[in-house]
Amino acid sequence: MKVGVIGAGMVGGAAANALVLAGVASEIVLVDRDRKRAIAEAEDILHATPFAHSARVQAGDYADLAGATVVIVAAGVSQRPGETRLELLARNTDVFAAIIPPVLAAAPDAVLLIATNPVDVMTMVAARLSRLPAARVVGSGTILDTARFRALLGQHLGVSPQSVHAHVLGEHGDSEVLCWSSADVGSIAVSEYGRQVGRPLDDAARQRIDEAVRRAAYRIIEGKGATWFGIAGGLVRICRAIRGDERAVLTVSMLGDEVEGVGPVALSLPRVVGGSGIVGTLWPSLTPAESAALAQSARVIVAAAAG
Repeated sequence: MKVGVIGAGMVGGAAANALVLAGVASEIVLVDRDRKRAIAEAEDILHATPFAHSARVQAGDYADLAGATVVIVAAGVSQRPGETRLELLARNTDVFAAIIPPVLAAAPDAVLLIATNPVDVMTMVAARLSRLPAARVVGSGTILDTARFRALLGQHLGVSPQSVHAHVLGEHGDSEVLCWSSADVGSIAVSEYGRQVGRPLDDAARQRIDEAVRRAAYRIIEGKGATWFGIAGGLVRICRAIRGDERAVLTVSMLGDEVEGVGPVALSLPRVVGGSGIVGTLWPSLTPAESAALAQSARVIVAAAAG
């Protein structure tokens, strides 16, 4: 599978490297307005292929994206310490207006995979600029937040995060919704599992995990300036689902008519991801409090998109 990566910064570079290490892409093209940076990233990643999987890795221009199955859009200005993802909107909308048309001119059949923050609003911007079917404009959404939730639950409960089934819905940001009501381990509710293994999920533990998931990006940005490894893993997981037409259920974002009576809006729900992008959406059973929180998250995104 050929994958284009627009933006050779930390997220784009980490995603390209992870695509090679995971063996998901056979060809990767890095495009960046700083061509020297794109060339350096491509060369550095190429040198890892003997230790991982064979792949052609090159820096290029938009025309070199021809034939790409997926184009990852990771270009944009970075989130500043203390800045929310939604505050990035005005600074990144102009970037997308310059990027989307030449991407589609070169690769009109590609799935656009949006990673630029604020990712839900930027997914809406990309869908409207591209005029593609909404299902072909996939935002990375809360795939990383869901991974954080599963990892922290697994750590608390003493079980592999791969055995934890839990989802974060809504905005990839401060209003995201951790769905505690449906979280389980081996079909056992996490609260009951914790009781059985002597690791209870009391109010204090839940608050600690919620805070750790919700504020993770801010802590990482404060410590090293940006996040890139976690989201790179999430982008590779989405690309793998597209490459294999897996019909995998992933919490990703797309523009839809409405959620909880609010819309049109792009936010994350459990989506079925296959070869053509998002091929289905699942509507989880939520508690009244979770439904209200999801509606509020949708309102936050719609308000941000409206400027």
